[in-house]
Amino acid sequence: MMLAVAGCGPAEPSPYQPDNTLPGIEGYELVWHDEFNEGKKPDTSNWSYEHGFVRNEELQWYQSDNTRIENGRLVIEGRRERVKNEFHDSTSLDWRKHRPFAEYTSSSINTRGKQSFQYGIVEVRARIDTARGLWPAIWMLGTHPERGWPANGEIDIMEYYRVNGEPSILANAAWADEEHNPIWDDEKIPFEQFLENDPEWPEKYHTWKMKWDEERIRLFLDDQLLNEIDLAETLNPDGFNPFHQPHYILLNLAIGANGGDPSGTDFPKQYEVDYVRVYQERNDS
Repeated sequence: MMLAVAGCGPAEPSPYQPDNTLPGIEGYELVWHDEFNEGKKPDTSNWSYEHGFVRNEELQWYQSDNTRIENGRLVIEGRRERVKNEFHDSTSLDWRKHRPFAEYTSSSINTRGKQSFQYGIVEVRARIDTARGLWPAIWMLGTHPERGWPANGEIDIMEYYRVNGEPSILANAAWADEEHNPIWDDEKIPFEQFLENDPEWPEKYHTWKMKWDEERIRLFLDDQLLNEIDLAETLNPDGFNPFHQPHYILLNLAIGANGGDPSGTDFPKQYEVDYVRVYQERNDS
């Protein structure tokens, strides 16, 4: 998922209060989580919204209206609706400004400047809609935006979109080559494989997990290892390793672009997140 939006500097994280009622992981402690059990909107001390046309020449206009908390889950809703582009400039060659209207809306939220993590386990339980045109994602970006994408690093814990027209689940990481283009360590699993094992897969919640340490990143879906990234190989040309720095979390539902043509899809569509949990190795000393 290419990035085309300027970042901001890190801010002090919100105070974390441990919750001993949540399940633990042996050898790890829960350092931050959001269960989406309180309020009607995501907690702004943890989450920020993206706004407008953002990346990849996608079709949706990102806005906060499409995000809510409902029945203990985060709901990001994709809608077919016409919205005026408030940044419209007919003389601009920038696709974000040249389009006078958006025909779809959705939301993208992130923890940039509020919560960031280096190493540990990130676990997200979610239900994704697999209709044509949708591109849901759980991903992370490095906290030094001055380096630019992809030199700052990207980890795609989950992406769902169409690869050569075929619906696929993806688990990836990206860094930079000498031309500042992305080098991808990616895994693309045809979605048909999951449907063969469980025809009701799209109706269910599933757990995506990243295990990250100094040597590697491992990406899992329902405890099935999808991809393992050797961090000895992820060096930018200047020697900087973007995966030896903190990253922040993004949750979004894109429409169009890699997701395919949504024109024949019935809307609204919902991407639902039950929780986000971050664990780090316990330091008993």
